[in-house]
Amino acid sequence: MHAILGAGGVGGFVGAVLAAAGEPVLLLLRGESLASHPRTLTLDSPFGHLEAPVATAAVLAQAADVLWVATKATQLEAALDAVPDPSLAGTVVPLLNGVDHVARLRSRFGAARVVPGTIAGELERSAPGCIVHRTPFANFGFAAAGEQRLARAAGILTRFGCGCRFEADELTLLWRKLVMLAPMALNTTASGRALGDLRSDPEWSARFEASAREACAVALALGAMVDTEETVRTLRGFPGQLRSSMQKDVAAGRPPELDAIAGPILRGGLALGIPVPVTAGLAAGIAAAT
Repeated sequence: MHAILGAGGVGGFVGAVLAAAGEPVLLLLRGESLASHPRTLTLDSPFGHLEAPVATAAVLAQAADVLWVATKATQLEAALDAVPDPSLAGTVVPLLNGVDHVARLRSRFGAARVVPGTIAGELERSAPGCIVHRTPFANFGFAAAGEQRLARAAGILTRFGCGCRFEADELTLLWRKLVMLAPMALNTTASGRALGDLRSDPEWSARFEASAREACAVALALGAMVDTEETVRTLRGFPGQLRSSMQKDVAAGRPPELDAIAGPILRGGLALGIPVPVTAGLAAGIAAAT
């Protein structure tokens, strides 16, 4: 059984794909959402349209094979109350933004249970139980320590159209995403623009690439094997209509995941003596505006 903690865009996408393939899926929901949430997940994706039944509960009361943790970083602590007995969690796969959540989850569930993961793609919950996948890709990365335990789920995701890879170095896995996510999230949020509009503006384009280089400098100094020039080339090629989840959160009046996304770069830069002025300026501007 797959338990989903955080039934938003990412958690709903994973739950819908697994449930449509016949896997039992349990959504762990807040008490106020439990009664009204549909018992079906609907997914509209470039890979296909899915509708699949799921179970719902406020608390995990039975053993799960996999607990997928897909909350916002700002919601993680409160959400963990839905799993009062860590022994029921099975393999814990966090798909949160940032890097600091891994240590927190390992302190609660044990190091061996937690298999860090990442996802790249624009996924959004348009209504309870309704997920929209907007990008032509949805790419998952998982730490290689979980390859046997996640082989079945990865196979289902791959057959649906997702990319799935297992990474031997989990530090690289996590930072490879963050060096892409942080420049996109911080710049789209600070500018209020979609990615293509931002890249077409010389001033914002320069800021966008400078923040990517700062993130990569910190990642490399920490030992992550990221490629700075490849990161910049990839960011230049992302679909122009992309908007970041941070940008959407700020527009909707929700707290942004600023510490989870910018925090590791800012703290890493400070600790290692690496200047990150563009990232710091973007983060400060967003914090002041929210």
